[in-house]
Amino acid sequence: MNKPPIRYELIKTCKQTGARLGIVHTPHGSFETPVFMPVGTLATVKTMSPEELKEIGAKIILSNTYHLWLRPGEDIVKEAGGLHSFMNWDGAILTDSGGFQVFSLSEFRRIEEEGVYFRNHLNGDKLFLSPEKATEIQNALGSDIIMAFDECPPYPASFDYMKQSVERTSRWAERCLAAHKRENEQGMFGIVQGGEYENLRKQSARDLVSLDFSGYAVGGLSVGEPKEVMNRVLEFTVPLLPSDKPRYLMGVGSPDSLIDGAIRGIDMFDCVLPTRIARNGTLMTSTGRLVVKNAKYARDFGPLDESCDCYVCRNYSRAYIRHLIKSNETFGIRLTSYHNLYFLIKLMEQIRESIREDRLGDFREEFFERYGFNKPNAKNF
Repeated sequence: MNKPPIRYELIKTCKQTGARLGIVHTPHGSFETPVFMPVGTLATVKTMSPEELKEIGAKIILSNTYHLWLRPGEDIVKEAGGLHSFMNWDGAILTDSGGFQVFSLSEFRRIEEEGVYFRNHLNGDKLFLSPEKATEIQNALGSDIIMAFDECPPYPASFDYMKQSVERTSRWAERCLAAHKRENEQGMFGIVQGGEYENLRKQSARDLVSLDFSGYAVGGLSVGEPKEVMNRVLEFTVPLLPSDKPRYLMGVGSPDSLIDGAIRGIDMFDCVLPTRIARNGTLMTSTGRLVVKNAKYARDFGPLDESCDCYVCRNYSRAYIRHLIKSNETFGIRLTSYHNLYFLIKLMEQIRESIREDRLGDFREEFFERYGFNKPNAKNF
C-alpha cells in the first residue's frame, strides 16, 4: 500500500503549554512544525529568489490558486512540469483554493450552491469558480498540499448566515474530495469555518473530520476580529481536530499570534504580512516594530537589529536601507523583505526549541516583554 502524500509525525508535546513539535512529510521534503510559510502568491515570494528562501531556512511556501489561474493560467504551469519546475523550487508547496481571494477581491460576486460567480479583479471579466474547478486547477499546479474550496465569510457575520455558510462549505468539501484526481501525489486539507460561534465550529469540524482529509485548516480568522477572539476560537476549535494530522491557521503572521497559535496547538501558519510591511519600510526586530523611513535613522549606521545575524543585518545599516526605501529603490525592498522573513523563520525555530525544552510559556513572556506587547497601547502590525 502506498504511503499517503502528507504524513504528520508528533515528536514532542510541551509540558508547560501543550504546544506540539512535529514533522510534516511531503513529496518534496519534510519540515519541522510549528512552521511559518512565506507567501509566493504568483509563484514568487516578492523580491526573493528561491535560493534566498533556502538560505533563510524556508522549507515550504504558499502559492495562490486564484491568481495563478488568472495569470499565467494553470495549463501553462502544468506544461512547465508543475509549480516546482516552473518556479525552480524543490521544497514543499501549499496552494490555497482561491476562496479567500474570490470573497475579498471581487465586489460583484454571487454565491450559489454550484459555486461562485464573480468578476476578474484585473479586467472585470465574468468568472465562475466551483469546488470542482478549484480542485482541478490545483491538480494542474501540482502543489504538495491543496486546499478544499470554502466560503470565507466576513467578520462579523450573523449566526444564521454563518450556519448556512458552514453547511455549504461542508458540501463543497465533499465535492472537492470527489474531484481530486491526484490523491496519491497531493494531500488535501479541509477548512473549518464557523466564525466566533463555538457550536458552528464544532459542526464544521465534525463534518470535515468525517471526510478524512490529509490535514485541517482553521479558516475565517485574522479577518478583523480582536486577538482575544482569535485565541478563544482556537482554544475550542483545535481540540476538535485529529491529533495525527497537521493543523494550519490561515493568514496569520504577526509574531504574537504565531506564538499564541503554537501554544494552542497550531502547526502551520502563512501570511503576506512580513513582505507587505517590508515594502513600506516596516521591520520586525527583537525589540519591536521599527519603521526605518523615520528621520531619526538618517544617520544611524547600526544594523536593523543588533540581535539578528541575517545577511542584511550583517552587511547594511539603517541609514543605507532608509535611503533605499525613501528613494524607491528595489534593493531596499529586497533587504527589508529578506530580514522580515528571516526574523519569522528564526522565531519559529525559537518556538520549536522552547517546545523541546518544555518552556514555551516562559519564552512567550520573555518575548512579549522584550517586544513591548505587554505595554499599554503597544504597537502591533
